[in-house]
Parts: sequence; structure tokens; C-alpha cells
Amino acid sequence: MEVTVVGAGLAGSECAWQLAERGVKVTLREMKPEKMTPAHSTEYFAELCCSNSLRSDQPENAVGLLKEEMRRLGSLILACADETRVEAGGALAVDRHGFAALVTERVCGHPNVTVVPGEVTEIPSGEVVIASGPLTSDALAERLQDLLGSGSALHFYDAAAPLVSAASVDMDKAWLGSRYDRGTADYINCPMTEAEYDAFWQALTTAEEAEVHGFEDKKVFEGCMPVEVMARRGRETLCYGPLKPRGLKDPRTGREPYAVVQLRRDNREGSIYNLVGFQTHLRFPEQKRVVSMIPALHDAEFLRYGVMHRNTFLNSPQLLDRYYRLKSAPRISFAGQMTGVEGYVESAASGFLVGVETARRLQGFPPVDFPQETAIGALALYISNQSITAFQPMNINFGIMPPLDHRVRGKRNKNAELSRRALETVDSLLFLKEK
Repeated sequence: MEVTVVGAGLAGSECAWQLAERGVKVTLREMKPEKMTPAHSTEYFAELCCSNSLRSDQPENAVGLLKEEMRRLGSLILACADETRVEAGGALAVDRHGFAALVTERVCGHPNVTVVPGEVTEIPSGEVVIASGPLTSDALAERLQDLLGSGSALHFYDAAAPLVSAASVDMDKAWLGSRYDRGTADYINCPMTEAEYDAFWQALTTAEEAEVHGFEDKKVFEGCMPVEVMARRGRETLCYGPLKPRGLKDPRTGREPYAVVQLRRDNREGSIYNLVGFQTHLRFPEQKRVVSMIPALHDAEFLRYGVMHRNTFLNSPQLLDRYYRLKSAPRISFAGQMTGVEGYVESAASGFLVGVETARRLQGFPPVDFPQETAIGALALYISNQSITAFQPMNINFGIMPPLDHRVRGKRNKNAELSRRALETVDSLLFLKEK
């Protein structure tokens, strides 16, 4: 039993691990470091291109539930994330390089995994999982287009936020704290008065953008919207989004500022921070000029500027089944963002499901058929739902899971009950870790 996995991102690494753990021989093909994409900069597997946050770790949040399901089922990605986490309040954030290095070490060290470097330009023969990501190389993308036909691939634009040196933040004009003082003081909060915000907003909406071929505001993914696109929607939009001051009282005034820019730790040492919600595709000099208008960041040292890139995804409801297999050629499966799941954890979850179900099929076991009551199953059933006519990338959310069969008062209580139901289902499937 052998499977070729193309791509060692979050989905490909998770998929290869789950196959290998079940005794399947895996050939893992990865073009880095011989060839890089516009969004990658290291040789490591599972490199995080945008934020270092895997979002909420609370079970009342759908992505928190998805993470807990994966933990209980033996996910490599979640194990490595937990081992390299940095404090981020109620979120799971990781040391970006430490996390990717650990995933690489674990995958490369598995006796059932053989890593073959170099670009893949043809679809491999035999059982194959294509997890080459939304920035699939042109040669392989052309082969996939030939296989899948015209109109099978769609696209949107994705952006990353800048990183700055912690030492360059003026802490006389900022403070450490978390929203509503929950948990530990993990964020650097950079306040602005109304006048400072107005000047910043005006500069942001008129700043010069880097040219990105084919980009229009309407083509951006809502969950990763450039801050300048958000600002153009109205003067107050940012104050209800990434710059909202709710629950953040400035200790020097005892009041909530007009707007607050939050910085989240990007590495374990705390020497690098990213600007939360500041995905951007402004020209680099413009990023420095506009961000420097934030009082605490007037002398900010940029360690990485924000960038934008085109992401390609499949028209999955017409092409894939609930196992992420190509209906017209079941030996071929897909995993990761290119299937239309959006987000780091969601990508890893798709790779997890593909690895488990492929191994079971090859070994003669019946499929698991993760039910829609679980977050893992809900994602798979969403991307394979043929009734969806205008398919767009989707983060995990409780809306794609079946409602409860009884009434629960309060959204938080209802979400907690949905999570409890899901985890009880997952606990009944724990035998999967042994098969």
C-alpha cells in the first residue's frame, strides 16, 4: 500500500502523517526549497504564510471545537501547535518558525514517509493526494485544468499582515493587556484618539496600493480582507472590526480609547509581533508611512511587510465527494485550501480526513463517514454539497452543522451544547487512532 502526497503544507503534512501512522507507505513530494511561492520564505513544511494564530481555542467557538476534535483524534498539526504555542489570550497562536520546524522534523522522521524534493509537473500515478495549496505551481495547475475541465477552478485574493520588532514599539504610548482582561496580558495595545484615527483613516484610504494582476475589492476573501479595503467601506468600519476598543481600557486614562491597534506575539521569545487584522497590499513605503501614524508605532521596525497573493480553489461541490476524492477519478484526492476550506485548522482537518479515510479504504476497513454533527464532518459535507451553486471558501462555523433537537437559551450556551454533542460523537470514534 503506497500513496503519493503532493505538497507538505498543513494539509499535506497532516495527511501524510495519518497515512503513515496507519502503516501506509507515503511518498511526500514538496517543491520547496528548490522552488518557492510568492507567499513562502523558508524550507519548512506547514509554513504559516499569514497570521501565526490558529484562532480561538474556546469550545464555544466552532474553530475551537474543530481543534479539540483533532486533538482527541491524534492530529500532528495540533500536537505541534500545542508544543510551540505562544500566549495569545483565548486564541491558539504559535511560534511561527518553531511550529513549522517541528512539523518538518516529525514528518521527515517517520519511518513510513519518504520525502522527495522538487516540483511536481504531472499528476503522479496510483493513489495520490494533491495538497499543493492555493499557490499550486503553474505546470501542475495546467495539468489539473486539463483533468478537471474549464470552469473547475475559481480564485480569490488573500493577504498577510506586517511583522514588527517588539523593541521598536513605543511602550510609553501602548500597554500590555487582553480584551476585558481575560487571561494573561498577551497583546500590545496601541491606542488612538479620534483625531489620530481620522488622520490615519484618511491616509489609509488614499495610500498607494501595490499592483496585483486581476485584483478588485469584490474578489477578496471576507475573512482575510486587506485593511485598506475594509477602511474604504466607511469611516467607522475599522472601529467595529480589527481596531475596535471594546473591553480595552487604557490604564493611564481608565477609559476605552477611540480605536486600538492590537499586536500579537509572533514568536516564543516575544521579539516579533504582528499587527492583528492588518492584512494589506499597500506598497511597502506606504505601509511604513501609514502604520507609523499610529502613535506607539511611530518608529516601528518592519521585519516583514504585508503582501497579497492570488489563491486558487476548486469548484468542489461539482468535483469532490465527502472523502475529498475526485468523483471522476477516485484514485485522486485533494486536501487543503484548494478544496475550498478556509483557514489553517480547516486545511489541516481536510488532510486529516483524507489520510484516515484513504488508509481505511486501502486496508479494507469501512469508511468512517464523519457525521455532520462533527466539525470535521461538517466541512467535508459542505465542500461536497452539490446543492451549493455559488461556492466560496468557508471557515468552519456552527451554521453548517445540524441544529440541536432541543431549545437552549443564549448563543454561547447553544454553541457549548453543539460542541458537547460533537465531542461525544468524536469520543465514540477514538478507535481511529489505532487503525
